[in-house]
Amino acid sequence: MTDSQDFSAAAGTTSAGNLIVALADEDGKLSAMEKKLAESVLADVNYATNASITDIATRAGVSPPTVTRFCRRLGCTSFSDFKVQLAKSAYVGLRYLKPESITTTPEQVAEDIVTKAQNALFEVHRTLDLDQVNAAVALLSKAEMIYAFGSGGNSSMIVNELQNRLFRLGARISASNDHGMNLMLSAAAQTGTVVFGSSLTGRNQELTNCFALLRERGIPTIALTKSGSPLAEAAHVVIAVDLPEGQNIFRATSTRYATLAVVDIIANLVAYQDRTRTAKILRGIKEQLVKQRDGGDDSQILGD
Repeated sequence: MTDSQDFSAAAGTTSAGNLIVALADEDGKLSAMEKKLAESVLADVNYATNASITDIATRAGVSPPTVTRFCRRLGCTSFSDFKVQLAKSAYVGLRYLKPESITTTPEQVAEDIVTKAQNALFEVHRTLDLDQVNAAVALLSKAEMIYAFGSGGNSSMIVNELQNRLFRLGARISASNDHGMNLMLSAAAQTGTVVFGSSLTGRNQELTNCFALLRERGIPTIALTKSGSPLAEAAHVVIAVDLPEGQNIFRATSTRYATLAVVDIIANLVAYQDRTRTAKILRGIKEQLVKQRDGGDDSQILGD
């Protein structure tokens, strides 16, 4: 098998992801001319997807037959097949192929993280639908039982934090990160139950299915998610968080800070629904922490 045949076999014939990897030439298998052509394509994938073979050749400074041979070397049956696979590459995510690496020093990374967190907080403050927040608070403060559903790294954290904030206010709340358990809880939920669900994308199909079931059963639901998403469409109350994602794939999403702020806003408003009752519960918790943990020091936080 020749180097060209070996490269073609490795690239595959139908995978957009493999095509993009081949174009990136991480293994250094492309010739100088091929690398120049690949770089031209990757520089503007949208242009290459819609351009003619002559346009691509001219932009890269090669001949049309060179483009044809290049497409076949990448494992595509033709130039047309190459364009089809290239069009699919949008679903792969080019930013994961050549990730942004602007912030590298500790100083730069620290500034980047804090700045993005600040921006997320300012933006959610500016765009938050307070009428929907109030609707959610009204449901949660009167609920006999609250279930909080979320899976994945971020949404699991969010619903667990909601439980952490609301139990100390006297709410009966249970957070669940298991799809099967969520479905069973949805099927068993009784009148007086409110279900809170978190999905940053709103495309969690299992959670959406639970919300659809809960709607059929007349159980009110609250979604912390993207507006217009499948989950939002299935929910009774939608608290929308619509923030753009940056290009740095190594940085954790700053949307986390925005959603945690929303949880704190909700919890604070729930506490204010019955200040006398919640103050009594918080006082009881604090008394035990001062005795058991803090050695009489009342200045420590209400829970680690």
